[in-house]
Amino acid sequence: MGNKPNVLITGAGGLVGGKVLTTMAQNRNRFGTVMALDIRPIDQDKRIAGIDYIEGDICDPAMEKVFKTHDISTVVHLAAIVAPGHDSSAQMEYRVDVLGTINIVDCALAAGVQQIITLSSGAAYGYHADNPVPLREEDELRGNEDFAYSRHKRLVEEFLAQTRQQSPQLRQLILRPGTILGPHVKSPVSAIFEGPVVIGIAGADAPFVMILVDDVAAIIVKGILENREGIYNLAGDGVLGLRQIAHMVGKPYVPVPAGLLKLVLWILKALKLSVRGPEGVDFLRYRPVLANDRLKNEFGYTPTMATIEVFESYLKSTNQNGSAP
Repeated sequence: MGNKPNVLITGAGGLVGGKVLTTMAQNRNRFGTVMALDIRPIDQDKRIAGIDYIEGDICDPAMEKVFKTHDISTVVHLAAIVAPGHDSSAQMEYRVDVLGTINIVDCALAAGVQQIITLSSGAAYGYHADNPVPLREEDELRGNEDFAYSRHKRLVEEFLAQTRQQSPQLRQLILRPGTILGPHVKSPVSAIFEGPVVIGIAGADAPFVMILVDDVAAIIVKGILENREGIYNLAGDGVLGLRQIAHMVGKPYVPVPAGLLKLVLWILKALKLSVRGPEGVDFLRYRPVLANDRLKNEFGYTPTMATIEVFESYLKSTNQNGSAP
């Protein structure tokens, strides 16, 4: 890689993409071209000087020409459907999450890109009763078949593993974060504790591991500048149980039997009153607890906040401050 990497970021309009661009802008003299790609136009008032903004579909084979024209050396692939809306479909989610990644990698290889950084997820391990605690990077990926996001992350990583065997010239840095939080974040996880009560699963602690979005961005930028490769879990130290979260937000904690909650979610989804169906029960019941030893000791990055501090920071930004609104 040359002195200054030329970087293209997919999903640049998202939470992580925006933070990565801000972090890169603060170190702008260390990069060549920086391109922000999203399928939707990014508002002018959110654009940063020195960044080239383009619209594009990650499934478009023309991405190869974009990479070649701008001599892209690193692709940061962030585009994914994390929180599908009511108008989403299984086909669209698979197209973006899986086929989009395959196309980006194929185009990167054809264009001679040297490094790809992919934001995977702790969801790739799956939500299973017999998951090791904590999960380490070498543990099996068993993303749940009935949970699209988890299954897609597993399929993407299986594809990336095949690509490492067949095309080792493309350096891969794969990041598996726990729950990413930052000011005013809206996500499937934040939705759990934004209602009038916090619903849990009877008999399950539901331990969350969290990482600050600023840390995720800093890790990505470090990965670009140091031309890193490998697979790393991203999580702050410690865990935070759902009962503890309820106490911190000052809301009642209501543990519901798993069977009953599955039935309720099935009915709500059938009535199109909920995006999530019965698979949401295991999402809460068997939270993947991620080890961060490799991130700290091998990658050389220690998250600035522990899990509980990440959540406290999020609470301050939402003015919940441990009391019911």
